Amino acid sequence: MKKRKRVDHMKNIAVLAGGNSSEFDISLHSAEQVMLNLDRKLYHPYLIIIRGKDWIWNAPDGETYPVDKNDFSLDIQGNILHFDAAFIVIHGSPGEDGKLQSYLDMIRLPYTGCDAFVSSLTFHKFACKLYLEKYHIATPPSVLVHFTGGWTPSVLAGMKYPLFIKPNASGSSFGISKAFHPSEVAQAIQKAFQESEEVIIEEFIGGMEVSCGVLKTATRDMVFPPTEIVSRHEFFDYQAKYSDGLAEEITPARLPGDKLKLIQETASSIYTILGCRGVTRIDFILHDNTPYFLEINTIPGLSKESIIPKQAAAAGMTMKEMTALLLTDLFQ
Repeated sequence: MKKRKRVDHMKNIAVLAGGNSSEFDISLHSAEQVMLNLDRKLYHPYLIIIRGKDWIWNAPDGETYPVDKNDFSLDIQGNILHFDAAFIVIHGSPGEDGKLQSYLDMIRLPYTGCDAFVSSLTFHKFACKLYLEKYHIATPPSVLVHFTGGWTPSVLAGMKYPLFIKPNASGSSFGISKAFHPSEVAQAIQKAFQESEEVIIEEFIGGMEVSCGVLKTATRDMVFPPTEIVSRHEFFDYQAKYSDGLAEEITPARLPGDKLKLIQETASSIYTILGCRGVTRIDFILHDNTPYFLEINTIPGLSKESIIPKQAAAAGMTMKEMTALLLTDLFQ
């Protein structure tokens, strides 16, 4: 049995949650599970809620303490608390788009997940698709529409219906619509603009929707069993994701071994091409034996309802083990 490495002192961990997007509440559910599963023999976790300019820690006694952004510290009744690392569970901006990572890089505070560049690239869904296409990763045909540039139906020339219209920078399926006819596109674009200043218009690819988690650290290299997603809606929208009975998430996906392996190998390859760190979730449509890349979540949900914890459990890994791996990797 491997002995636990001796720790000279308890490390203070800032669990960063909230954010400025529609995924605020989802982030809090993820953070709740992280807080529950951090090893209290090794770490002192502090849940820091970020929303706009307000970065606060709510103490157990009900007092509220703001974070000093000059060095990311807390002044707790005259005692200055510094952190050893940050565990980021903010879905959307500023946690998934590279902004928070850039700040933490400047103050030299280690953090979980991808670095600033990778976070920025992957959060821009269209740029990420273009990047991966250079590495022969299949993606559905798509165009990008800018809020300030306007759009005309001519940008859709040659595209086949139905189309998915979705925000270029958003998560949890907020702002996504499926258009079956040209008359539905304008309204769908306006809906997507409520979440992002750029909108992707993407051809629908028929097939099985699958999602595959990848976790790589200094000591572990794991590709989780893919999850098959079966939605009772037209697609796996927000309501289907978070309402009981509107979708099935089947892990592992009901596929023969060679196709499961293909999805896992493609997910692992994408992770490596992009230079990811920590745990990610990559979404595909499997069509005619080809996994079509849809998007990557560099800070995937970690709540009880989320896909990654279920995939990890199917692979024999607990949330406690996952959080331990992600943090230990920062102190190698």
